Formats: sequence, C-alpha cells, structure tokens
Amino acid sequence: MSSLIVRGVDEAIVKALKSRAIRHGRSAEAEHRALLAEALLQPRRRPLAEVLAAMPDVGEDADFARVREHGAARVFD
Repeated sequence: MSSLIVRGVDEAIVKALKSRAIRHGRSAEAEHRALLAEALLQPRRRPLAEVLAAMPDVGEDADFARVREHGAARVFD
C-alpha cells in the first residue's frame, strides 16, 4: 500500500475533514482514504436530464413514431 502526503491544505478543509470523520466514526486519515476512493474509483452518478442531453441527435421524429396495426390493443391511450 502506498502513502500520500498532502501539503498546504487550507485549515478550513482540514477542519471539515475532521468533522466529517467524526460523523462517520473514523479517523481523519480513514476519512481521507474514503473520500479519495469515492471521488476516483466510483462512477459519477449523472442526472437523467444530463444523460439524455448527451445523446446524439440522430434521425427524424417520424422515425420513432408508433405504427398501429389493425386490431392492435390500445393499452396506454
């Protein structure tokens, strides 16, 4: 396992880290490890609107129109 030394951290950040560690029942060092793992190893959750906005604009609206066949049940209309 590697070690990491972070110098020049603002005192407000150190206090926030220690407060968060206390709330989670662990040391500041353990909290720091957890924060790093959470930020760097887990995929970021994105809002649905962001995911939809990132989809490419392909085709025409008519390409996605529902085609009704004779006698097809109208389930949602």
